[in-house]
Amino acid sequence: MIALGPLLLLLHAAAVPPVLELPEPGLDDTSAYQGYRTRIFRDSHDNAVQVYLERKSGRAVLVWADAADESAAFTARDSSGAAVEMTWGSPDAEVSESGGRRSVSYRLRFPGEPATLGHFALGTMRWERDLQYQGRHLAPFDSTLPPVPELAELLQGLARLDGVERARHLKLLADTSLESLRSRLHPVARLLRGDSAWIVRVEQPSFDGKNQLVLELRGSAKTSSVEPGQSTIVIRPRAAVPFTLAVTVTTDAAPLTPIDRNRIFTPGFLAFCTRVQRQGPASRRARRLERELRGMELVSYEEKLMAGLPNFATYFGRDMMMTALMMANIWRPAMLEHVIASALRKLSPAGEASHEEALGGQAIRENAGEYAGLLARAERAAPAIRDSLLARAGDVLEHLGRVRENYRMVDETFQLPVVAARYLARPDVPAAAKRTFLLTPAGTEEPATRLEALLRNLDFVAASAAPYAGSPEPTNLVAFHDDPAGGFVSGSWRDSGAGYAGGRFAMDVNVVWAPEALRGIETALASLRALGFTADTLLALSPRAAGGALARYLRDPAALRSAREAWSGARRWFEVTLAAPQVRDRIAAWLAWLPETERAYWRAVADTAEVPDRLRFLALSLDRSGQPIPVMNSDPASLLFVAEQDAEAASDWIEPLLRSFPVGLFVPGLGVLASNDVYATRDVWESFRADSYHSLRVVWGREVNLLLLGLARQIRRVTETPAARSVAAGAARAGERPATRAARLRRDIERVRGAAAASGLEYSELWSYRIERGALRPARFGASSDVQLWSLTDLAVQYALDAQRATR
Repeated sequence: MIALGPLLLLLHAAAVPPVLELPEPGLDDTSAYQGYRTRIFRDSHDNAVQVYLERKSGRAVLVWADAADESAAFTARDSSGAAVEMTWGSPDAEVSESGGRRSVSYRLRFPGEPATLGHFALGTMRWERDLQYQGRHLAPFDSTLPPVPELAELLQGLARLDGVERARHLKLLADTSLESLRSRLHPVARLLRGDSAWIVRVEQPSFDGKNQLVLELRGSAKTSSVEPGQSTIVIRPRAAVPFTLAVTVTTDAAPLTPIDRNRIFTPGFLAFCTRVQRQGPASRRARRLERELRGMELVSYEEKLMAGLPNFATYFGRDMMMTALMMANIWRPAMLEHVIASALRKLSPAGEASHEEALGGQAIRENAGEYAGLLARAERAAPAIRDSLLARAGDVLEHLGRVRENYRMVDETFQLPVVAARYLARPDVPAAAKRTFLLTPAGTEEPATRLEALLRNLDFVAASAAPYAGSPEPTNLVAFHDDPAGGFVSGSWRDSGAGYAGGRFAMDVNVVWAPEALRGIETALASLRALGFTADTLLALSPRAAGGALARYLRDPAALRSAREAWSGARRWFEVTLAAPQVRDRIAAWLAWLPETERAYWRAVADTAEVPDRLRFLALSLDRSGQPIPVMNSDPASLLFVAEQDAEAASDWIEPLLRSFPVGLFVPGLGVLASNDVYATRDVWESFRADSYHSLRVVWGREVNLLLLGLARQIRRVTETPAARSVAAGAARAGERPATRAARLRRDIERVRGAAAASGLEYSELWSYRIERGALRPARFGASSDVQLWSLTDLAVQYALDAQRATR
């Protein structure tokens, strides 16, 4: 409901230019962005604030990358219900701070016709993301946005409690009635009129009543009028000319502590950046480099490294650890310490790495869901158990904003030993600094040290790998968790519904990360011994592991070597071999299944594609019985990049990735696709079409960078390192001279890099394509992040390739 009130005075604000603005002519294909525009600013504490405009939906969203991960959004439509195409109304934003509240104000320009604003949503960014995923923001304005379902369930559970118990629970939320508490579900708007201006003030308290987010729309009374409605406002220009609104968002959430580039990157890398800038500050290369440097600063904070903006402006364990591995040559050691410390602080009691934190409004959502579940169980329980469940529910309610961790993923738990081992083995970090780091408490509320937490993780990994090490059968591999809805949770980086094509055992987990985690444990234990930590000392620090696999490995290092060797053969279960006639038959069946517009295009491409006599690739996953699901995928890039053992064999599995699609994964002018399901069954085809996030319709920046870094690593092995002798011998046996092979690898690098660059979207988290008028056109993927932590690893790619050019 919109009410009238006095005009509020605006706070004094300082103008700030955007740190980044996308798309950027000369760096991006503006047409591929399809009307999407975004700017990222710094607030008064240098926390990132992103504003984006979505032309197709008329949605304007501000995301605040701070300790609460909030957003404030609305939709603008014209009198026919079509999206209004808003544009920027000024070149900068204004930031201010007063009384613990931070504000950001930006301006939007509207066409000279009436505009209706509605579907206001303020709160956790994850709720805005859900609304867009579900298409709720596209609904007509005569329907209101739904309440957050977990909060609605909480209220329903409260309503079923008896009066005394309900009053006690309401008191925990500083409220006295269900009606009053229910008013926190939706934002409340007020119209504030003045002589020269009007303000619509939209306020949203957090459900626990501890924080508040405010959005204000300010217009000139001389150029426009405003009419309040039940859940919308109508703005009418006084003349048929464009008008401008100021949009101000204010939060009282806590800020984070940013890290600048001088503390992120090594002196050698910064010198490289300076050299590039001096060679041509206006060049495409220099502009690209500066943009990525700014991007890394925008997601780097002492408390955590954020996964990306705008969709993942919070902690993601996998994103941090993968980035740490890829950036190891250009990051200062302190950045590795930030990553490892964050992961250890969030370990589960069993030793699992957290995938993602839920904080602010998202924590409230998830805790509300747990509370509602406890009440539902209490209703069915015997009296004694009921009282216990109600007490637990009350504790959840009292701490409704408590941060929650997500442990459903598998891969990041195995990545932590790899990252920790590489830090512990670094010769440029003094032993005293490593000991100090390890003996620091893991968290502010946990007496255990980081070393104790690390041992907990190493023990969990060792125990998880023990069944296959003892009996190397495919069903003893590391499996995904069961999904209560049926099938398995996609528990690695391809964490979408289709993700792993319904498989139980992921190739990347079992071929890349489990073997490398065991190698990491071996390296970590050796490094700890070198630091003065004996086996007895480590066992005393990890009493729960005394009878586990880690204790065995501490007492008997040969057993760990044996386990690692057993795991090195896990690749054989994922190997798929198809003869040329089988390849052609599968492609023909897939083409027949495609819609006509796509079929015509891909048939023409397939007719010119080279089909080898024998096509070999590693399957995306195994089914529940241990049989490969024949989906070609980009994950061998991780194997090429990270594998220490049998690295030469790893390079063999890259060859199919570089074959042209639909035989392989390579698409000129686009890049290397995430998957190729052509050789699978129709149900897999339909699954990927319904959920294209990790499918043959997308290229991921992470995978492109992993492949490029892996290829660069192979060149070093051939030409620069002591390992070159054995690699050269292998190449000679294969009939290829080392210099010839290095030249081929360089051509592969240029081919992959050139295809991604030609897309005009190479800076994105991921990108897609559409078929129009018989041509493939790159397109921005709707859920893509504009600044993505692991996509920024292109900085490491640039540095590695520059070093190679210098030594040729």
